[in-house]
Amino acid sequence: MEPLINDKYTDNPNERVLDSVIEKRNAGSRVVGMYCGYAPVEIVRAIGATPVFLCAFSRKTIPEAETVLPSNLCPLIKSSFGFIKTDTCPYYALSEAIIGETTCDGKKKMFELIGHIKPTHVMDLPQIPEEKEALTAWTTMVGKLKTFLEKTFGSEISDDRIEAEIKETNYKNRLMNDLFGYMAHNPPLISWNELNDVFGLEYVSNSGELKHLLDGIRVKLDQRLSKGEFVGNTGAPRVLVSGCPVGGDALKVFKAIEEAGGVVVAMEACSGMKGYSIVIDEDTGDPVSALARAYLKIPCSCMTPNQRRFDMLDAMIDRFRPDAVIDVILQACHSYNVESYRIEEHVRGKHGLSFLKVETDFTESDRAMIRTRMQALFENI
Repeated sequence: MEPLINDKYTDNPNERVLDSVIEKRNAGSRVVGMYCGYAPVEIVRAIGATPVFLCAFSRKTIPEAETVLPSNLCPLIKSSFGFIKTDTCPYYALSEAIIGETTCDGKKKMFELIGHIKPTHVMDLPQIPEEKEALTAWTTMVGKLKTFLEKTFGSEISDDRIEAEIKETNYKNRLMNDLFGYMAHNPPLISWNELNDVFGLEYVSNSGELKHLLDGIRVKLDQRLSKGEFVGNTGAPRVLVSGCPVGGDALKVFKAIEEAGGVVVAMEACSGMKGYSIVIDEDTGDPVSALARAYLKIPCSCMTPNQRRFDMLDAMIDRFRPDAVIDVILQACHSYNVESYRIEEHVRGKHGLSFLKVETDFTESDRAMIRTRMQALFENI
């Protein structure tokens, strides 16, 4: 099949995103590094900066990180710290400010180790979202982020600029959700790998750039449909992947699904479709509060109770019609690991779907075993 994004970067899409960031910085944009989807990108864009997600998915930097961090820590945290310790993350090098958040104990302690390198702001995330005090506290945190960026870059952020970026986000999310419809097709018309390439470009593109990109992609996807070109074989088990963020070396799980004969049709993690589910209230007169309300609804496993995650899974199962849910847990990510028990009960009990929990890290040592477990799962569908 013809590549959806056919350019000089086809064989190395990571370079495409990096060059886009460099181009924007050379044109005068500031760059702000981020680790998590809870940090409102609208505030970053409102000050004229480009938000970038920092390197976190390679096993290569973990040995250096383990000279400081415990070896039994989450691989995502170790990889993140290792990239900084070895000065090998180009996005961190380009960033003039860093935003962190207290989604887990390991990450917030890592921020203490890097906070002296560049201006770093850590947002204290309340984790009982239904309490009214949580919204009050998180609104304060969003306001403090605004103040941090204003002081760091010596420029004020007006409410009008934030309102404009809220509308930008809502429009981009609608565009992305339209694209997800091609994955809901049976058989799907777009692969998880192709969608990952779009994710990479989405967060460094404005709505005009994204629309231009997606218009071209939709033409090619419609051509695939007319030619009967699909991803995976007809009748291949359809898989919804949930759980921890997945990228880089952790993508071995997605590759193992394909090697076992399955096809990925939905990605629930915050590195996939989860971040595009929020809708931010527009023209409220208080855009900081509107951002706080919307972002506090993101259903990460750090939240308790986390009913919104189950509601999101229900909606995704209805839309993408998977045959199985595979829950990916990074080692030592205790909140996702514990919550996996309830996810399995929900998926099996309410939807009658097959379920598999895969606990892994960034090494290749367990890939064959993962593939074997998936083959056994698919044989029983």
